[in-house]
Amino acid sequence: MPETPRRARQAATLSLVFGAVLLAGAATGAWGDPAAPRPRPSADAAPAAVATLGAGQDPAGAALSEQQAEHLIGANGDRWGAYYSAQEYAEFSQGLDGRYLGVGLSVGRGQDGLTTVSQVQPAGPAAAAGIAVGDRLLEIGPDQADRLPVTEVVARLRGREGERQVGSEVTLAVRHGDGEVREVRLRRALLDSQQVAVERLDKGVVRIAVRAFTSGVAEQVRAAAHGAHGVVLDLRGNSGGLVEEAAGTAAVFLDGGPVGSYQERGGTRGLTAPPGGDQHVPLVVLVDGGTMSAAELLTGALQDRSRAVVVGGRTFGKGTVQQPSRLADGAVLELTVGRYYTPAGRSPEGVGLVPDVPAAGAEDAGALALRVLAGLGTRT
Repeated sequence: MPETPRRARQAATLSLVFGAVLLAGAATGAWGDPAAPRPRPSADAAPAAVATLGAGQDPAGAALSEQQAEHLIGANGDRWGAYYSAQEYAEFSQGLDGRYLGVGLSVGRGQDGLTTVSQVQPAGPAAAAGIAVGDRLLEIGPDQADRLPVTEVVARLRGREGERQVGSEVTLAVRHGDGEVREVRLRRALLDSQQVAVERLDKGVVRIAVRAFTSGVAEQVRAAAHGAHGVVLDLRGNSGGLVEEAAGTAAVFLDGGPVGSYQERGGTRGLTAPPGGDQHVPLVVLVDGGTMSAAELLTGALQDRSRAVVVGGRTFGKGTVQQPSRLADGAVLELTVGRYYTPAGRSPEGVGLVPDVPAAGAEDAGALALRVLAGLGTRT
C-alpha cells in the first residue's frame, strides 16, 4: 500500500473544488489495503461563509470541536461534508502542490502474509538508502511489520502525530533477497506525489494515467500527449482534485468550447476550454468505479463533446460541490453547496457516468481500451 496520509485521498483546494486528491492510489485498492479509512471530500484554502447550514448557523470564525462539527454535518444530512483539523488541512494544501511528506516507498502484503516493498520513489530517502522493490520489510520501529495491519505500517512510515515534519526519523529493518537483515534509518522529506504516469506503446500510442488532479497535472498531460498518434487517458481510480486542472486537461483535447458548469453562491459558473487544443488525435478515456468528482467532470465533457470514446465501468457518482469555512482554531469545516454539470447538463451525482463501451465481467479494460483505440485509427 502506498505511503499516504491517514485519509487515502487528500483534499483539493480552490475557490470551489470537486472531490478529493488521491496521492498514491490507496483508495482504489490498486496498490493498497481495502480496509483503508474512508476518504473525505474537498476543502478550500480561502475562508468562506457557507449558506447551507440551516437555522441561521454560520460556522465561519467560530470554534467547534470535531464532535460538534460532525454533528452539524449529520444534522444537515450532508454526505460529503467534512471536518479537518488545522494540521490535516495544512497537509492537504501541501498535497495540492503535488507533494507529500514521507520516505518514498510503498508496501504491500501478499497471501503469504509477508510485508514487501512494492514501489520505491526515485531520489527519495528510501531509494538513497538502497531499499529496492521486492525487499522484505521486517520491522518498523520496535515492532514486526507483518504483525501490524498494512494501514498501520503506512501510518508509521508517514509519521504519527508529532512526527509529521521534514527531517523526522523512522527506523526500518529490511532484507534484500536472501541477504542479511540491515537496519535503515530514514528521514522524512517532502516528495513529489507523481500523479501522472506515461507509457509509450507501439505505433505512437501513449497511455497517460492520471491518479489525481493536483497542481501542474494539465501541463504534464499536454506534454505527454504532444505528438502522439493515439491516446488512452486512464482515469481509473482517479478521485478528483482541482477543477482547474481537470478543465485544463479537457482543454488539451478540445479546441475551445464548454467543459461544464458548477454552482457558486446561488449562481452558475461555466467552465470553458480556450482554443488551440488537439481536436484530432484519437482518444479513449478509461474509467471505473473509482473515477469520481473532477475526473467525472472531465470524462463527461469529453463524452458530451463527442471527443472521446469512454471505456470501462460506470463511474463513482460524485457530482457535488463543497465550500469551506475556516474556524477560529484554524480547522476547516466544509459543506455541500451545489452540483456540477457536464456540457449536456448531466450531473453524475448518485448515478455516475455510463461508458460508451463497457468492460464485461473480468475483461481486461486496459486491453479493451487499446482495441477501441485501434478501431478509431491512429494519426499518422
